[in-house]
Amino acid sequence: MKKFMKKALKLARKGLFTVGENPKVGCLIVKGDEIVGQGFHQYVGQLHAEVLALKEAGDQAKGATAYVTLEPCSHHGKNPPCADALIKAGIKRVVVCNDDPNPLVAGQGYDKLRAAGIEVVTGVMKKKGQALNAGFLHRMKTGLPWVRLKMAQSLDGRTAMANGDSFWITGRKARQDVQYWRGRSGVIVTGIGTVLSDDCRLTVRPDDLPKKYRKLTHDFNGENGLNRQPLRVVLDSQLRLPLDAKIIADDARCVVVTCNENAHKIKRLEEKGVKVLQMPNSQGQVDIKAIIKWLGNQNINEVLFECGATLAGQLVSDKLLNEMLIYTAPVFMGSLAKPLVKLDIDHMPQRLCLNVNNVKKLGFDFCFNVSVSD
Repeated sequence: MKKFMKKALKLARKGLFTVGENPKVGCLIVKGDEIVGQGFHQYVGQLHAEVLALKEAGDQAKGATAYVTLEPCSHHGKNPPCADALIKAGIKRVVVCNDDPNPLVAGQGYDKLRAAGIEVVTGVMKKKGQALNAGFLHRMKTGLPWVRLKMAQSLDGRTAMANGDSFWITGRKARQDVQYWRGRSGVIVTGIGTVLSDDCRLTVRPDDLPKKYRKLTHDFNGENGLNRQPLRVVLDSQLRLPLDAKIIADDARCVVVTCNENAHKIKRLEEKGVKVLQMPNSQGQVDIKAIIKWLGNQNINEVLFECGATLAGQLVSDKLLNEMLIYTAPVFMGSLAKPLVKLDIDHMPQRLCLNVNNVKKLGFDFCFNVSVSD
């Protein structure tokens, strides 16, 4: 079973950069030991993986086994129920990687299949599927997106020199890896300090993706009239964003979150296609918790924060993160350079302990995937 589920997960990854709010799903139809049909979900509103695989299998689907990376849907949305399609095709057994926590499904797909006499096997390569669809699964359970923080540091925990120079701390392979995480994110969030110091675009550069992801379908170049770059969100309490900033110059897919009510500046930004949101908290700063909740309401599955030490420290101390990606270069930048995060910690018992989920070597650099311990 694992052999075919591994292939189904590989198929699902083909929709990594295009499925948007939907889960990444792959499906194989297997007769005996032969794959007779396969499919993956690519865009919202297009055919689901099961239907595409059944189409390819044709009459050979009768009596076959379907390997699906997510519980087949049981409701009418933009597409009819996949569970019904599997039943109609005469599938004998369905092997599934992950349950679907969507309240519109949540076990009902299994119920339909079993009621039709189809054998259902669940939980095959479950952890691999959870990693692939972390955002969708989390949002269906909590209403919130999966939130990552990306940071780059020297071995002595510094992110920029005292004058702000940070070009480049890490090497090419580490920077390519960042493009991958940008590409799979629906939104990239930064603070106004980062925009003012770096004049960053925070877009995905498809030619700079790691080689194994460059052949995946994407719309990052804006070809065919489409532009599926991640939405950029700038946290700008005092509305300091320059009107000629690169982050709003390309396609204006940018949201500015502020506490400032300067009607003239807001109008000028809106004329450039920028959406301006007022989200103050009780301290007169933008309310980050409210922003994350708003993004969940916009059906965003994965959010990537790329920001400075102050905002990073707030995210960590308020436990708003599901995951941190800390790229670490084997260099020293010295005690005058800027720190990775700003945290109010004075005594050893106050220190924050981290779970190291995995460590990846990227050229001369390392990426630590960590989360804050409960």
